[in-house]
Amino acid sequence: MASSSPVIMVIVSEAERPGGGERRPRSDGVANRERLLSAAAVAVRRDGYKIPLATIAADAGVGVGTLYRHYASREALLAALTCRSFQWVLDAARAAADSESTAIESLKRFLDQTIEHGAELVLPMHGGPSPLDEDALVLRSKVHSTVEAIVRRGRTDGTVRADITALDIILFGALIVQPLPTSLNWERIAQRQAAIFLDGLAVRTATTLPRVSRDPIA
Repeated sequence: MASSSPVIMVIVSEAERPGGGERRPRSDGVANRERLLSAAAVAVRRDGYKIPLATIAADAGVGVGTLYRHYASREALLAALTCRSFQWVLDAARAAADSESTAIESLKRFLDQTIEHGAELVLPMHGGPSPLDEDALVLRSKVHSTVEAIVRRGRTDGTVRADITALDIILFGALIVQPLPTSLNWERIAQRQAAIFLDGLAVRTATTLPRVSRDPIA
């Protein structure tokens, strides 16, 4: 009788498999995180930072266990929300900085995009979590340096006053994305205020202000 040879089991790690490598997050996990952050942004701005996490999970359409799998604590969720907000602002600043338009037009683009995402921005200037963690500090620094580059370009091309700083732009952007409690159509009102602000920055030519309703604030 032929002797049977031993069966050798080889366990291949994910990285050693053909096409392997670092395991990627499951698409449903990424979608759940985005739903949680979007729901958290709305809930926090509506009810404050003490809102029950179970409420945020319900608003996101997931179980509270799913929330805790992604964010072990309220602090972790708020930190992720802050980084997400800074990343959006940084993306807007970079898109504005990369445009070939004048600096004043780039600043308008930056403010317009900030207003567009304003309902989901949760930042320290809005009373958000503080102190910031290392990731948020890095993102904040990148926002400042990117906006400062646009302002410097404006001093060179003659479209921005010499006494304007990046902080002026960032502070104003933080202010106009916070709607007044009884405001109607805040995005349109914010665009009008941005146009007035940009006229104050400009060295020349005024901007046509967007029209708003006769009584925009109820």
